[in-house]
Amino acid sequence: MAKLIDLAKVLRSKNAGPLWLTLDVMFDDSRKMEAVIASGKLTPEIVAKLYSTDPAYVTVTEYSVVNSIKITLPRRAVSGDIDDNDIYGCQQHLPLAGLEI
Repeated sequence: MAKLIDLAKVLRSKNAGPLWLTLDVMFDDSRKMEAVIASGKLTPEIVAKLYSTDPAYVTVTEYSVVNSIKITLPRRAVSGDIDDNDIYGCQQHLPLAGLEI
């Protein structure tokens, strides 16, 4: 088994507005992306468990034309809120990085 961070060329997070985060998983070839998708490990339920959120609010979108997967989920705190520890959402990909595929 490999970790997602070892299969992805780029794994990053960023704000998708003040209430949402986007996690981008980009691959350098379609073979790696297809293997990750076939593993069944990037479902809303699994991502929601990693980020302690409701799977009903998690979307996983495949973009096979560019060998990428986009995951959108709610932020734990509104961007800029006193409880927010990452105003830009750029350090939130770590739970996903260690996911065993």
